[in-house]
Amino acid sequence: MTIPRRFLPSLSLLTAFEAAARTGSVTTAARDLNLTQSAVSRQIQALERQIGVDLFIRERQTIRLTAAGESYAREISEVLRRISTASLNIRANPHGGTLNLAVLPTFGALWLTPRLGDFLEKHPGIQINCVSRYSSFDFRLDSVDAAIHHGPAYWPGAELTFLMKESIIPVCSPALLRAHEIRQPSDFLQVPLLHLTTRPDAWERWLAHQGIDDVAVHGMLFDQFYTLTQAAMASLGVALIPTIFIQEHLQRGALVAPYPGEMVSDGAYYLATPSERASYPPLHLFSQWIVDQARADHSVEE
Repeated sequence: MTIPRRFLPSLSLLTAFEAAARTGSVTTAARDLNLTQSAVSRQIQALERQIGVDLFIRERQTIRLTAAGESYAREISEVLRRISTASLNIRANPHGGTLNLAVLPTFGALWLTPRLGDFLEKHPGIQINCVSRYSSFDFRLDSVDAAIHHGPAYWPGAELTFLMKESIIPVCSPALLRAHEIRQPSDFLQVPLLHLTTRPDAWERWLAHQGIDDVAVHGMLFDQFYTLTQAAMASLGVALIPTIFIQEHLQRGALVAPYPGEMVSDGAYYLATPSERASYPPLHLFSQWIVDQARADHSVEE
């Protein structure tokens, strides 16, 4: 589809508008863009004429966005950011392509990152950029090619590829276990319990899985599994943590499992990809690779 020229303002007009909208001043925008104040004013006026909408209210020596201008500024700022990111990526890796990947912080740090060297060795022309995301988002509004998702097999506007299920287990430090006798599930009600903010009912669900229903438990809250793990190792309490994140800590004795109550989480890990990006070569190669890595993990069962 050919877009009419009047709906495609030049980059110079858009950058002048974005700078003025961001700074709230034509003078400051001109300084940021290394232009004269009159040049920025002319570009903004030309943009308004082209799209047929007043973007600023001009009051003596000041300007402020109209309601339409505020909405337009949000859209244009995001578009310019994505253009800048794309230019930076292609400059950093002009031959092999770049893959922008959104990852859950702990999964990225403890499971994915230690394995990425294998992918880069097999595909040396591809550059991977990782950004942290805690929840699903609209791929159309973000310069991300794929994301690691945990939860149900649902992400609007994206295709999901199964990676692995997740088993969680209660763990604590050896010192805390020496201070508290834990022989059966009900004993956990007598010790400090640590919680993850994104899974506030995890302990209730685990206890119900062990046959203890209708209980409410409280304790310290943490927003990432990494800090939750550190708190458990610091003897602040017992935490429910996915086994894939703590194998090393268990092996060296920094954490211990006081009770063999492993439970499979309701959700699973998936690679989420927008349908229109499925054929992008770096993403296609990464998708094949991460599925192979997940299947090779001894803790994975579909």
